[in-house]
Amino acid sequence: ALLRQAITTDLANGLRPFCVVSTTGTTSVASIDPVAAVQDIADEFQLWHHIDSAYGGPAAILPEMRWILEGAGRADSLVINPHKWLFTPMDLSAFYCRRPEVLRQAFALVPEYLKTNQDNVAVNLMDYGIPLGRRFRALKLWFIMRWFGREKVASIIRSHIEWAAELRSFVEADPRFEMCAPTRLSLVCFRLKAGDEATRRLLDAINASGDAFLSGNVLNGQFVLRFAIGNIGTTREDIGLVWSKLQSLAG
Repeated sequence: ALLRQAITTDLANGLRPFCVVSTTGTTSVASIDPVAAVQDIADEFQLWHHIDSAYGGPAAILPEMRWILEGAGRADSLVINPHKWLFTPMDLSAFYCRRPEVLRQAFALVPEYLKTNQDNVAVNLMDYGIPLGRRFRALKLWFIMRWFGREKVASIIRSHIEWAAELRSFVEADPRFEMCAPTRLSLVCFRLKAGDEATRRLLDAINASGDAFLSGNVLNGQFVLRFAIGNIGTTREDIGLVWSKLQSLAG
C-alpha cells in the first residue's frame, strides 16, 4: 500500500517513477521485502524491478528459505554478493538481468580500436556497465563451489541461520538485553536495556578484546548491536564464546 501510494503521489506531482528496488536481507536488520507483491506493483506501473539480494540471496539455496525469492523470476534484475554469504573474499557480485539489451543500449560505446570481428557473437562486458575492463572475479566463487559443493554450502548457511536463532534465544533469556528486530537470516540485532551509552560501551569493549568484532546501528532512534554470522570458519562454539564474553562485559 505504501509503495503504490508513493508511486501515485509522484505521478500526481508530474514525476515519472521508472524503477523500484526490493531487498531480501537489508544491511541494517536483514529485513525481507515481499518480492512477489512488489513485482505486481512494478507490472501495474511498468517499472523496472531490481532485487537487492546481495546478502540474503544465498539463503534461498535452502528449500525452507526459498520463499524469500518467491516471484524473483519475474523481476528485471537481481544481484547477489558472494563475498557476503557465499564465503568468497572481497569483492564479487553476481548480476542477473532479464533484458540485458537495455544495459547494452545505455552503456555500449565502442570506438574503432575496440571493434573486433567477433563483436556480434562475443559477450563484451564493457557493453553492460561503466568499466571498460574487469578482472576475473568469478574464479574464487568457482573454487568455493568446486571444493565444497552445493550441499556443503547449503549446510553451512543452514547452520548460520540456526545459530542466529539460538543466539536470539540467549538474548531473550538474559533480562539485561532486549531484541531489536526479527531474526530470519544470520543477523541478530539486540541492545542493553540500560540504554544507548551502555550499549556503545559494550560494543567498544567486545571489539577491543580482540575476541570478536561486532558493529552497531541506530534503529528507531536507539543504538543496537549487530551480531552477524557469515564466515565459513565460524562454529557454534564461537557463537557461545562470544555471547559469554558479551555477558561478562555487560557487568
